[in-house]
Amino acid sequence: MEYKKIISYINAENEMAESVLKRAVRYDRSGADALFIYNYSVLESEREEFFLSARQIVRQVDIPVLIGCCIGRFEDIKKALYTGAKQVVIPYEKLSDPLLIKEGAERFGKDKLLIELNAADEKYAAPLILDDIVREMEKYGAAGLLIKHLTVTDSVREKVKSAGLPVLIRDSLMRNDMGTLLLMKNVSGVATDYYENKNIFAIKRALKESGAPVDTFDTAISFAQMKKNPDGLVPVIVQDYKNNEVLMLAYMDEMAYNKTVETGKMTYFSRERQKLWVKGEESGHFQYVKSLSIDCDSDTLLAKVMQVGAACHTGNRSCFYRELLRKTCRFGNTMNVLEEVFGVILDRKEHPKEGSYTTYLFDKGIDKILKKCGEEATEIVIAAKNPNKEEVKYEIADFLYHMMVLMAECGVDWEDITGELVHRH
Repeated sequence: MEYKKIISYINAENEMAESVLKRAVRYDRSGADALFIYNYSVLESEREEFFLSARQIVRQVDIPVLIGCCIGRFEDIKKALYTGAKQVVIPYEKLSDPLLIKEGAERFGKDKLLIELNAADEKYAAPLILDDIVREMEKYGAAGLLIKHLTVTDSVREKVKSAGLPVLIRDSLMRNDMGTLLLMKNVSGVATDYYENKNIFAIKRALKESGAPVDTFDTAISFAQMKKNPDGLVPVIVQDYKNNEVLMLAYMDEMAYNKTVETGKMTYFSRERQKLWVKGEESGHFQYVKSLSIDCDSDTLLAKVMQVGAACHTGNRSCFYRELLRKTCRFGNTMNVLEEVFGVILDRKEHPKEGSYTTYLFDKGIDKILKKCGEEATEIVIAAKNPNKEEVKYEIADFLYHMMVLMAECGVDWEDITGELVHRH
């Protein structure tokens, strides 16, 4: 089933970047399917500031981000997408050259650019004009339309249904109803600011019950199907969803489980106090659910969460901070090695050490670092032409080290790189 998206939008023009970021994070945690953040200032300086704040937002939230901005040149499209945004929304009425859409689609793909149309503007009211615009944008490679200020009538429904491109609707929900908008043919989602500071999980559940095809936070099996301990509880192991660090162990009864699914916040049953407790209700250290799994015997849950602050009441990140036994081993988690080496490189940049090769590279500057990256890339090519796995392995490791020095020099970290890969995937 193809779900229709509830997208929360924020007008970032004349707003402090910190305020926009906080609102974006709240929307992410409250159940929005995506974010649409826009700033249609024509001033280049304000556009550049907007791109910087958009990049921070993309790094802080897990849901897709669409950013809206004026485009005066191809470079603007490139910078907009380099924030990590899933798509760029371009207001048609401020588009100086439609060929920029063609150039952007050819470079970044036909799924990246949306065109915003103002339905309240009389020049778009005539179907022939709208059809001409849609055909033009489709020809140049636009992925869809975002239509704002829509008044729903039978003729508008037909116009949206027959549009040659998928449609998103932007609406404050002062005149229109969310369910009505979502049920329109060819509408893939609705962007609104109406749900600020509201539990969108609960709103989507109500919409689904009324027949709207939205993605609710549903569970594959009910609590009744799980095996409980003698107290009627199921233990829950809680992990950080990014690094798999084990944070705590707690218990759920049926009400706690259902509340967790309903709100997206981890809710437990306190055996000591004999009542429900929402993790973080008093401390602010909430746990936002990313996934729930059950073991082979259906008697233990595994929750992967986004942990705010500390999981432990002692103030430690994890409840398992007291080490009892350790056997020395050569390797830890090998996937963490790149992060660990990069951490050492950053430390050398911040605190130069005499005799350190890394410090030497930073002292010589970007040209020397680039020269070494080029040399090491060539060494990989030469090694790969020889049937020697060990040589290839050695040269790739050498290249990765020099590449990380370059990353540190340019202010790029592994989260930037992996985030971009996830974005492309």
